[in-house]
Amino acid sequence: MTFHSPGYLFLLLLLIPVVGWYLYRLRTWDATLQMSSTTTVAHHRRALRTYLIHVPFALRALAVLLLSLALARPQLSNRWQSQSTEGIDIMMALDISGTMQAEDLKPTRLDAAKQVATEFVTNRPDDQIGLVVFAGESFTQCPLTTDHAALINLFQSVRFGMIEDGTAIGLGLANAVNRMKDSPTKSKVVILLTDGSNNRGDIDPLTAAEIAKTFGIRVYAIGVGSYGEARIKIDTPIGPQYATIQNEFDENTLRNIAQTTGGEYFRATDNNSLKAVYEKIDQLEKSKIRVREFSKRQENFQPFLYAALACLLLEIILRYFALRTITQ
Repeated sequence: MTFHSPGYLFLLLLLIPVVGWYLYRLRTWDATLQMSSTTTVAHHRRALRTYLIHVPFALRALAVLLLSLALARPQLSNRWQSQSTEGIDIMMALDISGTMQAEDLKPTRLDAAKQVATEFVTNRPDDQIGLVVFAGESFTQCPLTTDHAALINLFQSVRFGMIEDGTAIGLGLANAVNRMKDSPTKSKVVILLTDGSNNRGDIDPLTAAEIAKTFGIRVYAIGVGSYGEARIKIDTPIGPQYATIQNEFDENTLRNIAQTTGGEYFRATDNNSLKAVYEKIDQLEKSKIRVREFSKRQENFQPFLYAALACLLLEIILRYFALRTITQ
């Protein structure tokens, strides 16, 4: 229940001085009679009418309360919503080349990228999301889907060695664009994550960026890797060995890809910064939710008005008929 004119409820404040004045007057209403002894009247019961002496005032106060509520126009309302969601198409292009096994992100760059990307997918239930992986070549690990449980399972199966080694950034981006270019969704995004420079493939990264721009696809490019050197595990015939690599990759190309498509470039040097990058992308690419709200109101002042009139009528009957000899 709501009130159309709640200002009338301030009329209830008038009851405070009225009640105070009534209590004050009670002191002057008591009659006194001097008697030598009350023994002869002690056993007499009070008449019922003496217990009802305050009822007319209580009825009048109640009538004022009910009239105030009626003037405030209480209304019963039924409210419901119609909601529609417009999701976003998101293709993740993930580098799985050998250098993604570097351990400057824990436990490795690739494992950290998979973990953060999985959390990102979980937090976007309304979007179609897919996965493209690339190294020396590129292939689609999962097309655009709303079955995020299946996508997450496919994410977990990604590992180094699935593709010939190398870094075909242009080919990976072009593959992601091809997977979503015919989608009717208005908002399309590629999240491109790599730690290297393009050294394989027949498609230049900037050419792939121009293609993405043509289809209205934004690219968020993420460069992964700390500054300086990083340790990497290499499998050899005599067992795993560790080597040190220099963290150098073509950041200018990644920036140009992002700028060309209207996206942004980010550098992630550790697990926390990588997680922060995905959180920022999550904020930049919010799904659009349209909500239409309907309400139906019904006036409900009549019961309060009728109850107030009943209180006033009952007060008149008591004051001027049943209790006339007491109240006058």
